[in-house]
Amino acid sequence: MEKLFDLTGMTALVTGASGGIGSEIARALARQGARLALSGSNPAKLRAFRDELNDQFGHDHVEVTCDLSNPEQVEELVPATIDTLGRIDILVNNAGITRDNLAMRMKDEEWDQVIRVNLESTFRLMRAAARPMMKARFGRIVNITSIVGATGNPGQMNYCAAKGGVTAMSKSLAQELASRGITVNCVAPGFIRTAMTDVLPDAQKDALNAKIPMGRMGEGADIGAAVAYLASKEAGYITGQTLHVNGGMAMLG
Repeated sequence: MEKLFDLTGMTALVTGASGGIGSEIARALARQGARLALSGSNPAKLRAFRDELNDQFGHDHVEVTCDLSNPEQVEELVPATIDTLGRIDILVNNAGITRDNLAMRMKDEEWDQVIRVNLESTFRLMRAAARPMMKARFGRIVNITSIVGATGNPGQMNYCAAKGGVTAMSKSLAQELASRGITVNCVAPGFIRTAMTDVLPDAQKDALNAKIPMGRMGEGADIGAAVAYLASKEAGYITGQTLHVNGGMAMLG
């Protein structure tokens, strides 16, 4: 019997692929049979993770280094993926940065850096991927946003603006590409356990968990599973949507 959400024969570009959530997204896609182009800014980490995926899942995955704050490098990323994998079926815009500050103290460069990496690079990569996907009459674009893109968060005006902007961009592109068999969706994580959250004091973790009806932070694999579903053929009638993965912390329609 054919397994659900089988991605065998499909290719995927994942940005921020060696990070905590990004690596779990990559693992989920590889586990379902996709061949990956792993993108990030740290070549050594990317190579080590590529070797790990190749050993675990096979498929001969590749790495493509890219600094998302550099527009020229961003414009080369999709063509480089097609050069190495032959095609692009799935684009996952996962990479992002934070430069937190209260609005009155936020420097112009803190605003500019977050908008350039989190919003502008996502636009550039979606625009670049749209053409080959339209030609193939198939594609899956999944953008990783955040719960705070919907709820706001003090000290993250730049980050919230970028993530909210990605959601709105995704809805617009979803309408433009729907007739070509291409879907564009978002996955919005809540609090996810990562290396950064692991170092928080227990009291702070308890306070965070108290806000979550499930009583715990999510795992990177929870985000990976959501992305693998939206990347699958079975999700072909879902577009322009945001899948909130937050343990019930914010029950958004």
